[in-house]
Formats: sequence, C-alpha cells, structure tokens
Amino acid sequence: MIPVIDLAPFLAGRPGAFAATAGALGRALEDVGFFVVVGHGVSQSLIDDTFAQARRFHAQPMADKLALRMNEHNNGYMMLGRYAVWTSDVNANDKPDLNEAFFVKRERGPDDPLVRASRRFAGPNRWPANLPGFRDSVLAYTDAVDTLGRTLLPLCATALDMSADCFDAAFAESQFSFRLTHYPPVAAEANQYGIAPHTDANFMTFLAQSEVPGLQVRMPDGVWVDVPYVPGSFAVNSGDMMQRWTNHRFKSTPHRALPPVGRPRYAIPYFMGPHLDTEIACLPTCQGPDKPPRYPPITYAAYLDWWYDANYNAARQRDVA
Repeated sequence: MIPVIDLAPFLAGRPGAFAATAGALGRALEDVGFFVVVGHGVSQSLIDDTFAQARRFHAQPMADKLALRMNEHNNGYMMLGRYAVWTSDVNANDKPDLNEAFFVKRERGPDDPLVRASRRFAGPNRWPANLPGFRDSVLAYTDAVDTLGRTLLPLCATALDMSADCFDAAFAESQFSFRLTHYPPVAAEANQYGIAPHTDANFMTFLAQSEVPGLQVRMPDGVWVDVPYVPGSFAVNSGDMMQRWTNHRFKSTPHRALPPVGRPRYAIPYFMGPHLDTEIACLPTCQGPDKPPRYPPITYAAYLDWWYDANYNAARQRDVA
C-alpha cells in the first residue's frame, strides 16, 4: 500500500508533529520508496496554472517546439519516441517511450560560477518566444516545489538517525530538472510504455497529481499497482541518489506510466538533486561491519554525466529536419 502523509501538522509546527512525520516518511521510504503528500502548502492555483502551461507548450506547432530542441545540458524539447531509460535494471526496455517533453533546470545568470566554468547541466534554459508568461509561471512553480523539497530534508535526515541539518548544505542550491510531459493517447507496441519501467536518477521526485491515470509503482512483492489519485496531492518517490547515499536503506522504487486511453495525460514531475559537486558517499548510520557500503563515492555531476548520456543523449534529438 502506498502511504498518504499529511504534512500540515509538521508545517504548522504542532507539538510532536516533526517526530511523527519523520517516522512516517522514513517508514514509507524504507518499505515502498513512494508516498503521497497532502497538506504540503503549495497553492492549487499554482499547480493548476503549471498544468495549463504544459498543455499550452505542447499545443504549439511542431516547428516552434523543434526550434527549442534539447541542448547538451538536456534543456529544451524532446520529441516523442526518441528515448527511454535504456539503463533500467527493472525491465529490458527496447522500445522508445510514447511521450514528448520540455525540460528546464535551474535558471542561472551569466555570472553564476557554474555558468562561468562552462559546467554541463548549468547551461541556459531554452524558453519559447511566443508564449508570454510561460517562463515566469514555470519558474514560480519550480521555486515553490524546491522549497517544499528542502522542507522535507530534516525529516529525511532524522529518519536516518542523522542530524536534522545533514543535507542542508548539499541542497542549499539544488540541481533540479523539471519536465512538462505530454502523453498522447496512442497505441503501444509490445513492451512499450508512456514511460518504461525505471528508477529516477535524482534524490527525490515530486509529481503533482492529475485525475488522468497512468502512473504505476512496483511494490516490494513485484506487483505493479496504480498510484492512488488524491486531489491536490503530490506523489513523491526517492531516486538513485537517495538509495546510494543510504546504502539501500531507502529504496529507489521502480515505476512506469501506461499510455492514456481516449484522452491525453500531462505530467509535471520535479526531479530534485543536490548541488552538482556534492559527493554521494554512504552515510555513517547506513553502514556497519555487517553492511559495508555498496558503492564507492561519486559526485552527483559524474553520475548525471553517465545517466544522461546513456538515456537522454541530446544527439538523438538533432537528426530531424
């Protein structure tokens, strides 16, 4: 069963709510790696507007979308049927996914240290010229969800028996990726999906829920279940960085999306990760004599280099006239 966690008592500072919420979050990440949050404080009007911006972007003529084709920083437009998570160890993914998407990362000015150093994934976002207000709406949403994500960090740390502030420095400037996805109601071939079975590369993913079904999670017993639709909620899952940092104490749970039937589905997942230069090394409370670290330390940037090149290589987006 996918837990539903009400954040309102914690956010309101009610007595005992911090410990209770940290316990609920820790159990969800250990048992399933997926949960639904309500009472999160992100305004429904902002969520609704962001879904509207996703519909607005994908309603553009194809020529306008192709003018924003994905760059080497994996920002911009990605065409339908051009990628899948080929590195997935959940399923032998051999068919491209049936969705198109537009990607945004943290907005950075020319004097930003990572921009001045020409760092990958810190390059410019690609914004549509003919959609007034689109950029401001998207950035308002990413700011709000980033704030929510950082609010949960002390809960994660406490659930891991670490000091409540242990993740704060790594996420003072998160390295996020935001995706506005359109799943058209098209027929799938065998072993083809809206998004094929995979785990996420980042630390934690926040998906504002919509009433159109499609998202499924593989439970610990191997059964795929629909994520329950709770109006006004976020579906939240941990990713590979969370699993790696915690030595598999917290799961990076496989999930997939089925193609919608009869109507399109739009999704606006926010993928939250630490600063690019963060070293992901097994936490001291997640290892011991009988549980040595499963992985050597790695920077988040190095992991992203491998993962994006293997799965979302921008060169695959450039071979269209």
